[in-house]
Amino acid sequence: MGTSDEEADDIDRLLGKLTPRARASLLRGATIWRTRAEPAVGLREMVLSDGPAGVRGESWDERHTSVLLPSATALAATWDDALVERLGGVLAAEARRKGVDVLLAPTLNLHRSPLGGRHFECFSEDPYLTARIGAALIRGVQAHGVAATAKHYVANDSETDRLTVDVRVGERALREVYLAPFEAAVAAGVRLVMAGYNAVNGTTMTASELLTDPLKSEWGFDGVVVSDWGAVRGTVDTARAGLDLAMPGPDGPWGEALARAVAEGEVPESAVADKARRVLRLAARVGALAGEGPSAVPRRGTREVRALARRAVAAGTVLLANRGVLPLDVERLRACGPDEDHPEAPDTDAPRAELQRPGGDGEPADLTPQAPERPGGSLESADHTPEASPPTTTSPHPYRPPTVAVLGAHAARTRTQGGGSAGVFPHAEVSVLDGIRAALRGRARVVHVPGPRPDGPPPPLDAATCSDPRSGQPGVLLRVLDAAGRELYAERRSGGRLLEPRLVPGAHTVEISARLRPRVEGRWTLGVAGFGRMRLELDGRILLDGEFPPLTDDPAVVHVHPPAHYATAELAVGQDALLLARRELVPGTGRATVVSAAPPAPDLARSLAQAARVAREADAAVVVVGTTEHDECEGRDRTALTLGGAQDALVRAVAAANPRTVAVVNSGGPVELPWRDEVGALLLAWFPGQEGGGGLADVLFGRAEPGGRLPTTWPAALTDAPVTATGPSGGRLDYTEGLHIGHRAWLRERRTPAYWFGHGLGYTTWSYEGLTAPEVTPAGEDLTVHVRLRNTGSRSGREVVQVYLSRPEGSVEYPERWLAGYTPVHAGPGETVTATVRIPARALSHWSPGHGCWLTEPGPCMVLAGRSAGDLPLAADVEVEASQANRTPGERSTP
Repeated sequence: MGTSDEEADDIDRLLGKLTPRARASLLRGATIWRTRAEPAVGLREMVLSDGPAGVRGESWDERHTSVLLPSATALAATWDDALVERLGGVLAAEARRKGVDVLLAPTLNLHRSPLGGRHFECFSEDPYLTARIGAALIRGVQAHGVAATAKHYVANDSETDRLTVDVRVGERALREVYLAPFEAAVAAGVRLVMAGYNAVNGTTMTASELLTDPLKSEWGFDGVVVSDWGAVRGTVDTARAGLDLAMPGPDGPWGEALARAVAEGEVPESAVADKARRVLRLAARVGALAGEGPSAVPRRGTREVRALARRAVAAGTVLLANRGVLPLDVERLRACGPDEDHPEAPDTDAPRAELQRPGGDGEPADLTPQAPERPGGSLESADHTPEASPPTTTSPHPYRPPTVAVLGAHAARTRTQGGGSAGVFPHAEVSVLDGIRAALRGRARVVHVPGPRPDGPPPPLDAATCSDPRSGQPGVLLRVLDAAGRELYAERRSGGRLLEPRLVPGAHTVEISARLRPRVEGRWTLGVAGFGRMRLELDGRILLDGEFPPLTDDPAVVHVHPPAHYATAELAVGQDALLLARRELVPGTGRATVVSAAPPAPDLARSLAQAARVAREADAAVVVVGTTEHDECEGRDRTALTLGGAQDALVRAVAAANPRTVAVVNSGGPVELPWRDEVGALLLAWFPGQEGGGGLADVLFGRAEPGGRLPTTWPAALTDAPVTATGPSGGRLDYTEGLHIGHRAWLRERRTPAYWFGHGLGYTTWSYEGLTAPEVTPAGEDLTVHVRLRNTGSRSGREVVQVYLSRPEGSVEYPERWLAGYTPVHAGPGETVTATVRIPARALSHWSPGHGCWLTEPGPCMVLAGRSAGDLPLAADVEVEASQANRTPGERSTP
């Protein structure tokens, strides 16, 4: 990261105008999301905002909407650096629209265990793939004057006890696995690095020597090291380390305490000067100094942004299995009605080649997001699109348009993002059901039933289930009261999840009320979430009343996902009920208040029978299952990988009823799929963002090819996974597996997963025909190999050519094989194409703790090429030759 001499002189001139106290003052936040201004040097406040799937801005308010892109796992699944860089540009434009200077993204932690609760926000299990995709996003964001933040430095790979866990990891694994993506981010020019909550090898990260070496010294990082929010717990130890900016503000261990520590000689003035210099440098780069403005961002229209987000959905969707079912061809479905036998699909993963363009004329189908499916709505009144017009010619058989059954609660309420501080409020979301309806409008009948309710807590109230008791409009009534119960202000809000009710002088109590309109009778579950004294009433009857103190100071729990407390009550159809919740505001407990309601769960057997009947009568079935916010969320890890018995039973019932069943998995990380061999096709949609339904429809009906490849190995069962531990013992979490996480661990343990890292099918087939590599490569130099492959299918397609290395005869420990390079190729039917894959010199090196540097061992190396970590049909031998020239910095060959 270079700094020009002129820029350095300007920064030093400004720094010289500041007293030591003023310099120290710059190093803490002014508010939760803003840095401090300093008029003496023309410095305005800089605004920071969470990411990475969208830019929320400074407030948690559903009226302040954002573009919502697919989750980080979905972006990594594209294996497409160029596309991810373009999506980074979308985030930059969103940041500028919202007045944001610094985006707190990307997350570069790894999928070490499949139980990690925040995997949706991280890219991959693999350090090389994470490094490349992360660098691409950074380039895209920063090309337009917005600063990106590489987080959470380092080894912050799980959520259990994340504020206090001490991760113990060996030096070689730390360098080669966990630090590698951050090193790549620095090489890409990232402006900020965020220090995590956790400790590494006994020292909390905000006070760790790792902030200086290798980050600032060896790698040459000249940006700002910012703390995670609330991660600074001391003054002197953190100030003497490489931390530069303590967030949030204005309170905290820095500020006046830091100024005193400098005055008393506990912290060197030079250390504070360097930190202040870095903050000023950041300000110059984002246009926060007087006389400078933010870089112009190319304006994109709403249609262009939506089209790019929709393209990203298809590019990241992974086709895990296909037995001749996908893509669905509506014309072919019409030829086989429910009164005729469905042809048996061949038992093969070879995809079908038909191409169907539901949008017509090369344009995407029009998508108008539908109102959310009503929880507990009548299952007997299935939805469908208008039937296609009958043909004018006579036929011995009456015309019947094809029918597509869409099943599962996630079809109508598709989970578009993970839970936690990265959440945003999209203007509109296209569910899978919305997307299929739009794609088939006028050409097929779409029938939806939700099936059994997924496991999980009741959802927050929304505009489809209740109304504001004062205005009668959809939503809830929010009131803020003083200590005497007098109303300070009131407003209608769209739902019952209010994380930051506006504070006014004298605010004492938050009250949320809503008139429920039950469509299902029986015993409902009603809840309120928050801290402090809370009360829940139904029609004036107290259901819950008590004190609920916080059991943690984790910001994600306090401010985003406070625990809920529940009661039950009988509700009747046709009889509205007034639900009212109150919580008192107490310092240190946040303002988040969430009111939820759920009808009694439908009878499981009846729900499954109805889903099976609808699937049996349809020409094709799409069943959507997935995780809930209770499963995948910041602040907690998962305890299992199951989707729950009800969802598994739904897939099995639908698949048994219709061989043309496509299962769509809506999750951010691995889940168990015990029925994976029973469905006609299996798609992984991840958390697909606001355009998820449109992008999935493009894939289902062949307008787009599923472009995704797994960024993480998927086990058949949790018990098969070699590395699972996320919970510390005695405060420590030992990374005893060393270098061997993800597919590396599976290979070392000689275990076979359900789906290997890198796996993913398209709508054509490929034959890998040749691998060309040099016989000898000098240590310290990049290695280039060429892979020849042929499209053996009947339609054009894209393939991600993956190259791995193996050194079974090495004198030091290596993984059995590891990803060293990849590149996508495109080819038409029958065409042959050659992929050129560059393997960076670092891929042939290892970190030597004894020497304190990177070494490259001479000797034989095997290069393997193919389509996943478990499918590598091509191999070539290369001799690594000791060389004294052309080495990368800090690298040498072993004797």
